[in-house]
Amino acid sequence: MKLALKIDVDTYRGTLEGVPRLVEVLQRHQAGATFLWSLGPDHTGRAIKRVFRPGFMKKVSRTSVVEHYGIKTLLYGTLLPGPDIGRRCGDLMRSVRDAGFEVGIHTYDHIDWQDHVAQQDAAWTRKQMERATRRFQEIFGEAAHTHGAAGWQMNRHAYRLEQEFGFAYCSDTRGDHPFIPIYQGEIIACPQLPTTLPTLDELIGVDGITTANVAERLLALTATPPATGHVYTLHAELEGQKLLPVFEALLTGWQQQGHELVSCIDLFDTLDLSTLPYHVVEMGELEGRSGTLALQGKPFLA
Repeated sequence: MKLALKIDVDTYRGTLEGVPRLVEVLQRHQAGATFLWSLGPDHTGRAIKRVFRPGFMKKVSRTSVVEHYGIKTLLYGTLLPGPDIGRRCGDLMRSVRDAGFEVGIHTYDHIDWQDHVAQQDAAWTRKQMERATRRFQEIFGEAAHTHGAAGWQMNRHAYRLEQEFGFAYCSDTRGDHPFIPIYQGEIIACPQLPTTLPTLDELIGVDGITTANVAERLLALTATPPATGHVYTLHAELEGQKLLPVFEALLTGWQQQGHELVSCIDLFDTLDLSTLPYHVVEMGELEGRSGTLALQGKPFLA
């Protein structure tokens, strides 16, 4: 009964403040995890353009963006220059790796990727991914072996580059179980470990769910684990800061349920790749999240 913890680190503040808190809690619970880094500039303030996206304001009204991200972060890339996370936080990132946690690529510029990749061409996509892979190599002295897309946003070129760069597996999608992706009719020879559980910001404020009972709601979803385990995505800006008590309650609850809390690579290493099913990747909506994102679709029958 393995449950993999995938930690998306989106911002400079999340890296400096949220990551150390998460490392401390994880070590105290003897839990593994995968940290996926935003490696370039923090341009969080440019997300203001999302006010025109259907469902975005409804989501913002449920979760306090200012409380979780802070005013300064919300000005990066607009009124304030965006700090280069990779250049400023390399020592911290290496310390997480040296503490035994898996590390990988989330993105280079989080806002740029999440808001634009779906409409971009091969040249733009390669530039972004090469920037991320180079910066990862500079920081860690080795090539990355995994990638988890910001906002679960991808395009055909990004999937192809994951093959070209030789990633062992990736976690760019939402779904039910590990699979080999097929996108726009093309088989992608890089397995996907999709996020299988809803995130806290998707749940809080919906159907009477609050910070006081959201852990209970999530634990109800994991009471009966699937054969291939779960992947839970958390964020350094949420579970690493104001929602840290909720995350600690989840860790305790999952361990009481009998789950082994591991990194994504630990879960991946238990899989028989020869038996992984093929599934189409579709763009669709999820309750609690604005816009569309990459979803594990119907199985592919040869």
